[in-house]
Amino acid sequence: MLLALDVGNTETKLGYFENGNQRLAHMWRVTTDLRRTADEYGVFFTQLFAASDLSVKDIDAVVIASVVPKLDRTLEAASERFFNVAPMFLQPHWQQLIPVRTDRPAELGADLIAAAIGGRALHGAPLIIVSYGTATVFMAISSQGEYLGTAIAPGINISIDALIGRTAKLPQVSLEAPHRAIGTTTVESLQAGIIYGFVGQTEALITRMRHELGSDARVVATGGLADVFARHSALIDEVDPHLSLIGLQLFHEWVVNGSTERDLR
Repeated sequence: MLLALDVGNTETKLGYFENGNQRLAHMWRVTTDLRRTADEYGVFFTQLFAASDLSVKDIDAVVIASVVPKLDRTLEAASERFFNVAPMFLQPHWQQLIPVRTDRPAELGADLIAAAIGGRALHGAPLIIVSYGTATVFMAISSQGEYLGTAIAPGINISIDALIGRTAKLPQVSLEAPHRAIGTTTVESLQAGIIYGFVGQTEALITRMRHELGSDARVVATGGLADVFARHSALIDEVDPHLSLIGLQLFHEWVVNGSTERDLR
């Protein structure tokens, strides 16, 4: 069985693949914590597995996309100690599953390439992927299936925290859209600005990217808050929360089936 980890700055997604490593059977979201040791991560994973009636002994491969370099060695040690396997690390600049046409491919986050690999495989090309995470990231894939580039905006939760933190009288609010854009209470006003403001940002960037792609590209949203904003935009065709995990599974399959020998760490 395969364990895939998408390690982000705020959250880490874990995917458990079975049936010859083809089917995503379980998925968990946990907080990324730099303070955890390898043993603590190992025990944590063991507890997650036990709660789903799974055994760590069933894991025979681990693949990781990480944008938190300080955790790489920790997760590598946890994998070797608790699963008895050395993990594969997705390296965007040498994988050959999707051509990267940016000026500096090595600067791309492994999570973005994983999502692009999964997105193109599941939804075809041309494609725009909108990932709502620590940052809001827009990824453009050409009709030839090439990763062309990215637009990165401040994440929703970061923006909310900055606003609330710098304004003494503003309350915390739930991410629910009010019935109108003109709020008549403080809570409604915040909700209108947050929800409809980020929807407007999403639609503006999708429109610009479609124009630059020269096609009416399909749009897929992913990430923890994708559902919230997809409900309010007619430009988002589908929500798919598992793109990066599917991309990691495909990367693992590519390596196992005879990719060019490279350093996988």
